[in-house]
Amino acid sequence: METSFERSGSPVEKADDFIKNETQFHLGMLTTEQSHPKTRNLSQTLQSDVQEGMRMLYSVDDDIPPVLEKIVASSEYRQLESTIYQTLSKGGRVSFSGCGATGRLSILLDAANKKFCRSSAEKLPAKKPFFEKLAAQTNAIMTGGDFALIRSVESFEDYVSFGYNQFKEAGIAPEDALVAISEGGETSSVIGTIHAALDADIPTFFLFNNPSKLMAERVERSRKVIEDPRVTVVNLTTGPMAIAGSTRMQATTIELLVAGFAFETALLQYLKENLTSVELEALGVFDQTLQEKVESFKTMLEEIRSPENVATAAAYVDFECDLYKKGGRVTYFTRDYTLDVFTDTTERSPTFKLPPFRSLDETELPPPMAFVKDPLRNAKDAWIWLLGGVEPRCLEWTPDNYRAMGGSSAQISDPPKIDRQTVYRFPIGNEEDPSRYDVHPNAAVAVLADAETGFWGAEGVDWFDAYEKCASPFEQKIAYLVNNTLVTSSKPAAPNYGRIFAFNLAIPSTPLDIFSHIALKLTLNNISTATMGKYGRLNGNWMAHVDATNKKLVDRSVRLVSEIANVDYRTACVTLFEALEEMESWSMEKKKTISPAAYAVEILSKKSQEN
Repeated sequence: METSFERSGSPVEKADDFIKNETQFHLGMLTTEQSHPKTRNLSQTLQSDVQEGMRMLYSVDDDIPPVLEKIVASSEYRQLESTIYQTLSKGGRVSFSGCGATGRLSILLDAANKKFCRSSAEKLPAKKPFFEKLAAQTNAIMTGGDFALIRSVESFEDYVSFGYNQFKEAGIAPEDALVAISEGGETSSVIGTIHAALDADIPTFFLFNNPSKLMAERVERSRKVIEDPRVTVVNLTTGPMAIAGSTRMQATTIELLVAGFAFETALLQYLKENLTSVELEALGVFDQTLQEKVESFKTMLEEIRSPENVATAAAYVDFECDLYKKGGRVTYFTRDYTLDVFTDTTERSPTFKLPPFRSLDETELPPPMAFVKDPLRNAKDAWIWLLGGVEPRCLEWTPDNYRAMGGSSAQISDPPKIDRQTVYRFPIGNEEDPSRYDVHPNAAVAVLADAETGFWGAEGVDWFDAYEKCASPFEQKIAYLVNNTLVTSSKPAAPNYGRIFAFNLAIPSTPLDIFSHIALKLTLNNISTATMGKYGRLNGNWMAHVDATNKKLVDRSVRLVSEIANVDYRTACVTLFEALEEMESWSMEKKKTISPAAYAVEILSKKSQEN
C-alpha cells in the first residue's frame, strides 16, 4: 500500500494519513531524538563564543565512557567477540550492515580490515595468500548500496524488504555472521538484514542506541527482532545526542568503539594462532587490553578539550564558516583516511540541508560547499582505495525487483540510478575540477592523521607532491593535522601551507587503527557541527534545516516545526506537506539548499503575522 510519502492528495490528506497510518515512524519518544540539556543554547553560544560552544559539544561525549565500560564487561560483548573469532577461524565472513551513518560505519569497519590486510601483506610477502583470504572475510551492507556513501537513496531505509534482499544478494554462507547496526534500533532496512540472517540460520547481533524495552513496546518491527532469542542485542544507549537526533555523533562513536574493539580483539587472537611471534612483531601491532583501550579513549576525550586543541578547533570553525559566508568552497585532500573525511562531509548535506556531492553529469545542481579528493588517483581508483581495495557494491534493481519487494510507484516507474558507473562519475580523484576554485574565496585543505602527519622522503613525498599539484589553482593551502608531528619537523618536503591547524592527541596503534578513526571522527564531527551552527543551520541544539527524505525524517521535521513555531503536531505536519508540495515547482538548486522544515516554519511565521 502506498503511504502518505508517495500518495497523491492534498497536504491535509497526506498529513492525516501520516499521523494515522505511520505511527511506527513517530519516534519523538526515542532517547536519541531528545534534546540534550548540556547543549540547549548551542547555536546562540556559537555566535558569541566559539570556544565555549566547542566545549559544550565535547561535554556530551562524557556520556560515552560509563556505557562503554559496562558494555565491554557484558556477556553480550564477549559473545560478539567470540563469534567474530569463530567466524574468522571457520573461514566465514563477518558482515556489518547499517543505514546512513551506520552504513558508512559498516563500510569503514570492512575497509579498515582490508587496509590492514593489504599493509600486512606488504610487510610479510610470504603471507600474502593468508591476508588476501582474511581481507575477504569482512563485508559491508549499506542501505541503498555504496552509492549511499555519497547521498541517501530516498526512502530506501523505510523498507524491510530492501535490506533483506541486499543481504541475500551479497551472499550468505553457513559459516558467516551478521553485525547489524542501527542508531535508533528501528531502521527498517537494517532490520531486513537481520531477518535475512535469521532465515539463513547464522549468528546475528543487533547494536543500537535506545532502551530495548522502549523499542519493543513502541515499535513493532523492532520488537520482532529484539525479542527473538536468536538475536544477541547489544544496547549502547548513552542518552540524547549533542544535536537532537544527530546520531552521526555520540551514537556512531560508541558503535565504532564497541564493534571495532570486538573485531580487533578477535582478529588479534586469530593472528596469534596463525602467525609466528616474529611475524607479529613485523606487523608492529600494539596489543592493548580492553581496559587499556577504554582508558585510551578517556584520555583522548580529555586531550581533545585541552585549551590548545579547543582554541585550534574554534579557529578552524571561524576560518571555514567565514569562507562559506563569503560564498566560498573548501576541498579536502586526503591520503589513507579518505573514508573518514568523506563520511563527515557527505553527512552534512542531509543534516544541515547543504548542496550534496554532485557528479559530472549533474551540472544543474549547485557545487557542494565542501568536497573530498584523493590527489594520488583518478576517480575510479580513488573509490577502490577508499573502500579498501574493492569496487563499489552497488544496486542495479529493475522495476520488477522493486515491484516484487513492494517498492513505491516512483521506484517502479523510474528506478534510481545508483549503479557502479554512476558512482564513478563523482570526481573524487585528481581530475581537474574548476568548480572547486572558480569562486572566491576557496581553500585546499590537506587532512592528515596519525603517522601520515610525519611522512617524509620516499614514503610521503609522492603524496605531498600530488597535493601540491592539485592545490596549485587554489587561493589557500591549509593543513588540518591530527596527532601532529609535522610542525616540529625540519625536513624539506612540507608543502607551503598558508596556515596549519594541528590537534595534538595520543593515538595508540591497533590493527584497524580504531583510535585514528575515532580521533578524526571526534574532531571533524564536532567542528563541522559547530561550523554549521555558527553559519546559522541550528536552532538551539535542533537541526533546524534537516531534510525530509524518508518517514523518520518527516516525523523529525514535524517535531522540529512544532517546537520552533510553537504549534501542535498536526498543524506542523500539514504545514510540512504544504511546504513539500510548493517546493515541487522550485528549481533544483533551490530544492537542494532549503529545508522543508525551515520553509514550513517560514510559512507558519507568515500566517501568524497575517493574523
